[in-house]
Amino acid sequence: MKQYETVIGLEVHVELATKTKIFCGCSTAFGGAPNTHTCPVCTGMPGSLPVLNKKVVEFALKAGIAANCQINQYCKFDRKNYFYPDNPQNYQISQLYLPICHDGFVEIETSAGKKKIRIHEMHMEEDAGKLIHDEWEDCSLVDYNRSGVPLIEIVSEPDMRSSEEVIAYLEKLRCMMQYLEVSDCKLQEGSMRADVNLSVREVGSDTFGTRTEMKNLNSFKAIARAIEGERERQIELIEEGRAVVQETRRWDDNKESSHAMRSKEDAKDYRYFPDPDLPPIHISDEWIEDLRQNQPELREEKQLRYQKDYELPAYDAGILTESRHLSELFEEVAALCGSPKKAANWFMGEVLRLTKDKGLEAEKVQFTPKHLADLIQMVEKKEVSAQNAKKVFEKVFEEDIEPVAYIEENGLKIVEDTGLLNNTLNKILDANPGPLAELIGGKEKVFGFFVGQMMRELKGKASPDAVREALQKEIEKRK
Repeated sequence: MKQYETVIGLEVHVELATKTKIFCGCSTAFGGAPNTHTCPVCTGMPGSLPVLNKKVVEFALKAGIAANCQINQYCKFDRKNYFYPDNPQNYQISQLYLPICHDGFVEIETSAGKKKIRIHEMHMEEDAGKLIHDEWEDCSLVDYNRSGVPLIEIVSEPDMRSSEEVIAYLEKLRCMMQYLEVSDCKLQEGSMRADVNLSVREVGSDTFGTRTEMKNLNSFKAIARAIEGERERQIELIEEGRAVVQETRRWDDNKESSHAMRSKEDAKDYRYFPDPDLPPIHISDEWIEDLRQNQPELREEKQLRYQKDYELPAYDAGILTESRHLSELFEEVAALCGSPKKAANWFMGEVLRLTKDKGLEAEKVQFTPKHLADLIQMVEKKEVSAQNAKKVFEKVFEEDIEPVAYIEENGLKIVEDTGLLNNTLNKILDANPGPLAELIGGKEKVFGFFVGQMMRELKGKASPDAVREALQKEIEKRK
């Protein structure tokens, strides 16, 4: 039985988080009414002239530096000619001959260990519009809001061998772009899209097989399923003695199958030539050095710092740094409460739980760090029970209430009145003669029953330690 190896390279389109488009002043905001974020430039009107948005170049440089790329300090734009309704100019402005970044790499980690994935190039380009196929009206509509939105296309070398490596690579890119704040990388909104180039070959072979390109992949799960599906399809063809055709295929995640869209184009099919309306870009040494010096701390550096400065385990550091926004919130809470480990426990327990339960994106979590720090300190000082503190934090998470005042107003402070404690205890013991007799007789399991009854009666306002101590004393008296 022949053994096959999958060879995968990715073309990842990342939408840049600029406020305006790449060649005009139209808004890039997501979700506007169709064709409201448009002008003569981004709809390809005759006589309109593009003007490059400097912020796009800056963001592309930031991404390239973070991905260990070489920078082309002299680069330019080219026209990629093709005819499609969502492309109003009948060409796309892109970079073929002199892309802004090239020959970089990122390091990924999978169950097999660490691996470098080489990046062939990163280039700047404009996005196309969006075609909407209306089955009810039997027509296609075009929304040009997305036309001219700035992208960088990150083209990898064919270095990946499994869906696990592909997902690890995409996760790495997404996290990097979010930390750099050059893109939000929301797959569901199309601000990060991946085309998968895949071929198979016999294990041990140095020759690449015929590759196909998979499009329409809008989630990591869909990408993983598409890779497995296409691998099986190609192996089946080879086993049957049929040829794999070089083509672009569309993945249907509902049917978990793909179908051919068109034969795979080469660069010559697009008749690339330098864009006559845009002058070449000259990038100074000073600009590159300034960006290098002001590059934010990336996830890997932050993880190591958390382990060193906060003495957190590698696992905790990994979880806490998945989102730049949450990591910054965590650092503020840790500084205010004076205990990074306690803050980490609250974030990994309550903050992440509530974020998931409420279906929030990490970047949308908003509460005052001091409020959580105050709550942590109150638990440490035994002014509020951990049980009640968690309930209060839900209010902090949702409404950002001031927890100290809320605890006072709602009578949630731990009861220090020994008279009330003893009276409540005696009432509960007298109401449960059977379990009391068992406890006096030495059945220790019943102890927890009475502690639970006390905590319930006092609505979590008593310290469990104080309850246990009072119960112990009272049982000794009654023996």
